[in-house]
Amino acid sequence: MNYTEIERKFLVVNQDFKALAKEQFVIKQGYLNSTAERCVRVRLYGTKGFITVKGISSENGMSRFEWEKEIPSEEAEVLLQMCEPGIIEKTRFIVDYKQHRFEVDEFTGLNAGLVMAEIELKNEEEEFLSPPWLGEEVTGNQKYYNASLSKYPYTFWQRAFLFPAN
Repeated sequence: MNYTEIERKFLVVNQDFKALAKEQFVIKQGYLNSTAERCVRVRLYGTKGFITVKGISSENGMSRFEWEKEIPSEEAEVLLQMCEPGIIEKTRFIVDYKQHRFEVDEFTGLNAGLVMAEIELKNEEEEFLSPPWLGEEVTGNQKYYNASLSKYPYTFWQRAFLFPAN
C-alpha cells in the first residue's frame, strides 16, 4: 500500500472547467490538528465521511504522507464539531482532461472567490497537458493549503493588503 500523495496545485483562471465536469460534490472539512508536521482532517465528501492524516510536505511541496479511511457520515458530523475553528466549505468538480483527472475546488464561505485545481501524479516527473483554464501553479505555497485557509481565509487576504500592519 502506497501512502505517498504526489500532487500539484494551480489557480483556476475562469469557469470553463464546469462544462467539462463529469461529477461534482459538496465538501465540508475541518481539522482536529493542523500543525506543519501533521494534519488530521475530517471531511464530509457528498454523503460520505473520511478521516485523513497528512504528514509534512517535501521541500518542493509536491509529495507527502497521506493516510485516509472512510468513516460513517454521522461520525464525521460529530468529529467536525470538535475541529479547530475555521471549517472549509467548497464544491469539488471532477474533470478528466487528456488522460489525467483534475479536482477543481470552488470555495465558499470565508474562502469565496478562490478556485484551485489539483492533479495527482504517479511521480514528481510525470508530465501532463494543462487545460486552458489552468493558471498559476501554487504547489508548495502553504497559504493555499486547506489547513492554512481554515486559519487565514482567502477573503481576509484583501483586507490585510488594504490595512497593512505598521
